[in-house]
Amino acid sequence: MRRKTLPLALAAATVATTAVALTVIPDVSVATPDTATTPDTVRWGPCSEKADSPRKAASPRTADSPGLECSTLKVPLDYRDPDGRQIEIAISRLASEKPSQRRGILLTNPGGPGITGLGYPAALAASKLPQDVLDSYDVIGFDPRGVGRSTPVTCDLTPEQRKRGNLPPYAHTAADVAREAKNARAVAKQCATSKTAWMHPHTTTANTARDMDRIRAALGEPKLSYLGGSYGSYLGAVYTTLFPGRSDRIVLDSNLGPGGYDVTATRSLARGMEDRFPDFAAFAAAHPEYGLGTTPEQVTAKFFELAKRLEAKPVRGIDATLFRGLTFDRLYSDASMPLVAEMWQALDKDRPLPPDTPPSMDDMENFMSARFAVICGDNRWPETVREYQRNVAVDRLAYPMLGGSSAGIGPCAFWPDKRVEPPVRIGDRGPSNVLMVQNERDPGTPLAGAQKLRRAFGKRATMVTADQGGHGVYPFGANTCANDAVTAFLTTGQRPARDLACAAQPSE
Repeated sequence: MRRKTLPLALAAATVATTAVALTVIPDVSVATPDTATTPDTVRWGPCSEKADSPRKAASPRTADSPGLECSTLKVPLDYRDPDGRQIEIAISRLASEKPSQRRGILLTNPGGPGITGLGYPAALAASKLPQDVLDSYDVIGFDPRGVGRSTPVTCDLTPEQRKRGNLPPYAHTAADVAREAKNARAVAKQCATSKTAWMHPHTTTANTARDMDRIRAALGEPKLSYLGGSYGSYLGAVYTTLFPGRSDRIVLDSNLGPGGYDVTATRSLARGMEDRFPDFAAFAAAHPEYGLGTTPEQVTAKFFELAKRLEAKPVRGIDATLFRGLTFDRLYSDASMPLVAEMWQALDKDRPLPPDTPPSMDDMENFMSARFAVICGDNRWPETVREYQRNVAVDRLAYPMLGGSSAGIGPCAFWPDKRVEPPVRIGDRGPSNVLMVQNERDPGTPLAGAQKLRRAFGKRATMVTADQGGHGVYPFGANTCANDAVTAFLTTGQRPARDLACAAQPSE
């Protein structure tokens, strides 16, 4: 389920500009299915064990879960040439068992980019997605283009590069940024010369949204409903912008800003860490048995003390960058707070680390490569080392826990200039059928970005915020006010009359 899988994906990211907007004509954007070749008819069959390979670490459930069916669909590599080279998209279905109550399809995406979604319908069902929702829809999962069982991309990342992750080491000085630029340039070159380099310019959020519309058409549905979290919020926003007339009920959970995973969103991870950390500081202070401090202030001081010590001398293979990244990653869920405290305690006393600390990166090559392809291909990034040095200097002061890393330089600075189209501009054109749901203290997609997306949608959206921390609201969170609002929208079409703030759920 997402509260376990999305943090793991971000672990690989952490430890490890404004452009001319795309002009959108409702339902007649470049490459709608109606203007392309007719999609194949979907033939459902059993899901093999390969369905969530090769990245089981980031797959919520094996895709051969009971009731889940799988298939593949061919789509154009380049929607400007719909009859040209084709690639495959792997899709899955958890069919409604109540045909008389079935409304249509609910397409889902667990986030990323780079995460397989083939097993996500089964994960949602196992995570108590309400029965009324399961009865109302065939829940559809898919591996986005470039990922998993869909035609995959690669950057031929070495084991050492995979271990470094998708965000750079914490930079304390301008010289640190300049040194890291060499690694970033090397990865960008590998991506540009890999055996799947032909796919990279077309592995974008806009094309994945077009693939979604191909799935809709192939299933014979006039519209699709959607449930997407984290990066999936941006994917859903792009879909309903490109295809407003084909969007039914759109739920966006844990929202990126309207620019998607651009440089602003990546830098915002540091703000997310600072927003969320007080929850952990209060937890650790309330559990003095961990020995991390008896007040939130003492726990915060312990963070910086450990980071400084690990900078000078790693403990059991954990250096300061990995320490920061693992702490950030595991703050995605309240349930992981004991693991964070145990890790800190082990590092402080040089004792054995908790299991899966750090997690293995052996199977993360495709995830990392696909992530690079999407985030570097969707937007233009600063292209000079000096700009990243300035960003690091600003964010290291404003958000010292993570700012020296999240503002640092990565492969996008050296990405080949082969973008086939500008980013999609999210706006208020289209039906009022978007429900946004957001935790107030979300480390991965901070509230500030969600508020920007809400403003961009204007009359199209209503937003529900929950007074809780962590990444992911529905159906994994504990806030019944927020969860009930989403269920009501998916099953009845009714949204709150205006933006809704849900109070903190009382502790049981």
